[in-house]
Amino acid sequence: MSLQIYNTMIRAKEEFVAKQPGKVNMYVCGPTVYDYIHIGNARPMIFFDVVRSYLEQIGNEVNYVVNFTDVDDKLIRKAEQMNSTVPVVADTFIKAYYEDLDGLGIHKATINPRVTENMDNIISFIKELEDEGFAYEKGGDVFYRTGKFAGYGKLSHQKLEELQFGIRIGVDERKESPEDFVLWKAAKPGEIYWASPWGDGRPGWHIECSAMARRYLGDTLDIHGGGQDLQFPHHECEIAQSEALTGKPLANYWMHNGYIKINNEKMSKSLGNGILVKDLRAQYKKEAIRYFMLSTHYRNPLNFNSETMDQAMKSVERIANAVTNMKHRLDTVAPDGNGPVRESVQQKLDAILASYYEKMNDDFNTPDAITSVFEWVSEANLLLQEPVANPAELQAMLAAFDELNAVLRLYFEEKAELLDEEVEQLIAERAEARKNKNWGRADEIRDELAAKGILLEDTAQGMRWRRK
Repeated sequence: MSLQIYNTMIRAKEEFVAKQPGKVNMYVCGPTVYDYIHIGNARPMIFFDVVRSYLEQIGNEVNYVVNFTDVDDKLIRKAEQMNSTVPVVADTFIKAYYEDLDGLGIHKATINPRVTENMDNIISFIKELEDEGFAYEKGGDVFYRTGKFAGYGKLSHQKLEELQFGIRIGVDERKESPEDFVLWKAAKPGEIYWASPWGDGRPGWHIECSAMARRYLGDTLDIHGGGQDLQFPHHECEIAQSEALTGKPLANYWMHNGYIKINNEKMSKSLGNGILVKDLRAQYKKEAIRYFMLSTHYRNPLNFNSETMDQAMKSVERIANAVTNMKHRLDTVAPDGNGPVRESVQQKLDAILASYYEKMNDDFNTPDAITSVFEWVSEANLLLQEPVANPAELQAMLAAFDELNAVLRLYFEEKAELLDEEVEQLIAERAEARKNKNWGRADEIRDELAAKGILLEDTAQGMRWRRK
């Protein structure tokens, strides 16, 4: 089965065919870096990284661009609140973004372009629109002449005359039409600004992505992604700007992830129910956060609550236990082993991997792909129950898991830790107690270690420990 992607533009799945075989250009709208990212930001960060990683897994080279909006009204207000400057605020929260990125097990994009580093490119783009009659200047501001672009509304499937009441910004009397949107904002006293043909100012939000996507990926993207809330007006305006200038589709495939709710309520500042990723990471392992995000199809809404996260923690713990037990068993068997992998074992692994690729090819169906991971866990646990282990089969099992986990990343190998002397002594004492059949003392030591956050597991291959 070839990769099928649900294209928002046509509201249907279709086969993915890259413009250039084996090479994919992908642009995803990134954060406005005026604060720490919240859980709503994390969903597209995780999901589109999965898209990028899976495209690579099936043999593509992916040029993945995620922009930073590092100047806008929010950054200006934040700089005032912090008694700082816009560049310092942006640098502070870009650094925090990368920390969250790493803390969620997400790979960095190919490039993270910043608006402030693309100002000449943005101004040039606006000037071209003005020269083509799609933009006009009034009082130092430049507006896009929306009515001139016949295709406006085709992504959100709305008619231009019906959009006037849905425009999020207030109506400016200088506009030729209420639906026209700003490309360049004249600077107010004390604000950061750049020189332009229309006077000092800074760009509007929509033009930034059009300009940067074109600079780094060309006139037509293979995939353009973002949250569902960006369909209108942001992506609609991007299409109008870019296609008016190039005469080509801005993207061949449009992908949008669904909303996140908090305890079945819409996440909003007015409700005060937003959750920062840095706070979420302090409470839950990154594997559990990823599991939560990927256990629901990306186009569906996702509801966050403590019960769901507790279940995610248990699920990734089950995966981790199977993997670590398999690795421990492999470490305890003789390397020469018992011959090749049995046909029955290989057939099961082949079926699990085939199911994984089938589900991922079906519009990145991560919930069902996770089911394949648990099928692997079940087979791993059955194999571990066999009294004689074949290292070739253990290695084949682990290789299959690595293939499943390369994209989903529901398991991260913990770095080896040295136990302090007291804990080492207790473990040695417990081993001696068990040898002498002093079960009471052995149980006391187990409880004492548990209180220190060290969990012991007595397996057929010997005692193992892990941190709680």
